[in-house]
Amino acid sequence: MHPSLPDYLREAGVEIHYRPDLTAAEVPAALAAHPYDGLMVRSKLRITTELLSHGPHLRYVARAGAGVDNIDEAALAAAGITLLNAPEGNRDAVGEYAIGLLLALLRHIPRAHQEVRAGQWRREANRGEELGGKTVGLMGYGHMGKAFARRLAAFDCTVLAYDHDPACDYGHHATPATLAELQARAEVLSIHIPYSAANHHFIGSELLQGFRNPIWLLNTARGEVLDHAALVQGLQSGQIRGAALDVLENEKLSTLTPEQQARFDFLAAAPNVVLSPHVGGWSYQSYERINQVLASKIQTFLRSRS
Repeated sequence: MHPSLPDYLREAGVEIHYRPDLTAAEVPAALAAHPYDGLMVRSKLRITTELLSHGPHLRYVARAGAGVDNIDEAALAAAGITLLNAPEGNRDAVGEYAIGLLLALLRHIPRAHQEVRAGQWRREANRGEELGGKTVGLMGYGHMGKAFARRLAAFDCTVLAYDHDPACDYGHHATPATLAELQARAEVLSIHIPYSAANHHFIGSELLQGFRNPIWLLNTARGEVLDHAALVQGLQSGQIRGAALDVLENEKLSTLTPEQQARFDFLAAAPNVVLSPHVGGWSYQSYERINQVLASKIQTFLRSRS
């Protein structure tokens, strides 16, 4: 965590035991040793029924970040424990980064950079596409999708957003669309849905083949929501014109299965694919802002229960 954490929580009236040195195996004993009200985690520790059994006094689990796919929400609900997370803390970082990925993809920036460094001056081969005038489809319109849409507003493009929540507030930066409308009109597809069992490979072969136009594809959400076999197939067929991926199906590259390795090798070699190591929401500013958001939410939660 950013070193500002103790100060923010102290202002919220919370005493903390900061233990980033703990391994996952050591957490149960640490929980059992004190009557903790809260547990704060990042993305690696899995919160399960078994783990929660060691913290009988827990009232909340605070996830330092946006995604909660490492947390069994049903287990929390069964134990009467509230889940707090901080998508407001890194949504701006993700929105900016998604713009960067899209521009890099459309204008061949990474490839051109490498070629010039290698002494190649290939202007025509690196002629790119403008974002202005294109129709961008957003799959998911929560904090991250909205942050991306706000930044797209400066590019004179049409922004369509699909979200499964009927109560979604679309505001002024995107036009609500059905999935069928997104498939009929979008030239760019940007993924902003969280990972869950229901969303596993939600972006698959059938969905991708349903797009009327060949598309550029961005994923700054979670790698598992995108079927990478379908992604490779789409790139090979031309249904996907290019892809920019900040997340992968398996981000522990030393543990790839043979099938995952073959897909990764294809993506890494493809000239129309941009890859980065899950850093969309990882800025110096978001690192601290996550602390601010969580401390505020914890303070509000404790006051409401006092």
